[in-house]
Amino acid sequence: MQIVTIGGVTVGLCILGYYLTTWWPGTKQLTKDPARHAAVLAPFLFAWAYGCLTVLGIGGLIGWTADTALWISNWLGDVALVWGVGADAGQRAGGTVYLPLTQTGGAVVLILTAVMVALVKKSRHGAAIKLGAWCGITLGTSAGIAGFAAVPLAQAVNWVGAVLFGAL
Repeated sequence: MQIVTIGGVTVGLCILGYYLTTWWPGTKQLTKDPARHAAVLAPFLFAWAYGCLTVLGIGGLIGWTADTALWISNWLGDVALVWGVGADAGQRAGGTVYLPLTQTGGAVVLILTAVMVALVKKSRHGAAIKLGAWCGITLGTSAGIAGFAAVPLAQAVNWVGAVLFGAL
């Protein structure tokens, strides 16, 4: 499991800031039709939650892909911090409490992976889904609010897996 650095969290926050800035319809439009604008944000948020789940101790190819994406994000962020603003690189971004996924929770993440692949290929929101997953991978293990969101996500997926596979 990769540990996120300040550079990796910076990359995640840059992705989040970029997406929210391009999504923001303005206060007047948002209050006029909030459901339509929230629907545009939903694919990014779904993918963000999926990205968080993939770095919670998932092994195999999915875990390796998430760890690799986190490692690359850490490296990119550290380089940007050093060369962009003269900060130190490689500092750990604090700890968070990890809630491992159960076997059935891991099965649900595998099912979600199949759904994500189909959504990226078929949906017109493919770019938002990719950005959301990348953002979730980088922020899912951070010590901030985004990292703490991973615990209820893991609990929910573990519960869904127990209910789904317990009923079979």
